[in-house]
Amino acid sequence: MTVPPVRLNHAVLFVTDLDRSHTFYTDLFAMETVTRDDGTRTAFLRLPGSSNHHDLGLFEVETPDAHQQNVVGLYHLAWQVDTVDELAGFREHLVQRGRFAGESDHGATLSVYGSDPDGNDFEIMWMLPRAHWGEFADTAPSNRLDLASHLSHWSGVRTAAEL
Repeated sequence: MTVPPVRLNHAVLFVTDLDRSHTFYTDLFAMETVTRDDGTRTAFLRLPGSSNHHDLGLFEVETPDAHQQNVVGLYHLAWQVDTVDELAGFREHLVQRGRFAGESDHGATLSVYGSDPDGNDFEIMWMLPRAHWGEFADTAPSNRLDLASHLSHWSGVRTAAEL
């Protein structure tokens, strides 16, 4: 049985100039910077009043080329589920359909990745309860996901209503 996500959580864009795009989105939408890494040329931004970890990610590409994987434009959309159990279920659905592309522990969020038949990437993510973000409230690491450990700790905990 498929469990539908509760909402579109965030978008991530490939951009040609991180500084220009960062200024554009922070000025136009009054977004705040959650974290910015000039070494990896990435930034994560949050809308004013948002209880989300981040609403937009910006990843700079060095040389946009239609023949490379990293082209300017949409990198992925992230669909949020309500429980870590649903995240595990989505992981299995992706594996069964041959669409599983990876997984990550981002500290405040846990994610599995897939792609649609046209090669568009997407993320299915679960957000930890905000009170447990700790040091990850203002960072966005990309670490190995130990889904079994998170399931044993967070099974049944719903977080979508926090937003």
